[in-house]
Order: sequence, then C-alpha cells, then structure tokens
Amino acid sequence: MGSYINAIAKTTGTPAVPPLKQALGYEYCRDKFARSGLTPQPSDLVRPPRITECPVQMEADVMGTTELMQDDSDRAGLILAIEVKIVRTHVLDELRLPGHKNRIDPDRWRPMIMSFQELYGLAPKKTASTLTSIDEEKYRGLTQSDPVASVGILDNIETKERE
Repeated sequence: MGSYINAIAKTTGTPAVPPLKQALGYEYCRDKFARSGLTPQPSDLVRPPRITECPVQMEADVMGTTELMQDDSDRAGLILAIEVKIVRTHVLDELRLPGHKNRIDPDRWRPMIMSFQELYGLAPKKTASTLTSIDEEKYRGLTQSDPVASVGILDNIETKERE
C-alpha cells in the first residue's frame, strides 16, 4: 500500500493550491485513483467510492466540522477536525475472528499507519491487554453499532436509500 499512498501523498483535490503547499511541493490532482493506481469500487450508502485494494473499508457521513486554532489569527481555518458517522463497514472474511461475524482478528490484519511522516505496518502484539477480559459485545450498547458486513455480501443486496 505504501507505493499507492506515496503516489498521491503530495497532492490536493483543491484546484487552487495554497502557497505553503505549493512551496512544499504539493500539486492539484483531479483523479487520485488514476494517479495512485488504486481501483474505485461503488459504495452502498455514500457517494465517494471505496478502494478495492483495502481489506477494510468504511462508508461515512460527515456530521460536522470544527476549525482548529481559531484563537490564532495567522492559523485560523487552516486545520479542520471532521466528525464522521460510520454508516457501513466492509471487511474481508479472512480478517474476521473465527466464530465471530462482527470482529476483526488483530493477528490477521496489519493496517498501515503513519507515525511522524513515516509509514509503518503493525507488528505482532507485545503483551496481552487486561481489557480482553471484558466481552467485546458488552460495549455494543455504547456504540449502538450493527455487525460489520463482508465485502461482496452486500454487493448483491439491494439497499434502501437513506433519508
């Protein structure tokens, strides 16, 4: 995945590239799928497409945005925090925890993460967590979430359009 990410790392979807980004080498890219070599896949509930090559995909609605650093006139409006609501999740079956249709096996999925501008894959766990003594399903009441969907299963089911 690193080569896909690096192909679009210094691009922006905004035609008017801000001066700072221009100075850092950013450029406008209308079609990041074409630039990266990733494959778009239609989403079930939202307009933006999913990325076929990603083994875990989330569809989300934007619930709100908050401008950060509003107290600094030189930086106000430069950074946004975006609140999203995940409305559908797609997961490859081989990443699921055996015996559970709505849990990911953390020993099977190694997502790429960025830490201090470097890309990393997650390493095997270092130590057991005390939190594993709590049945994960007991948290479902807090999130009010539904089980995740398998990639492909929902592709053949007609979905009701959300209001």
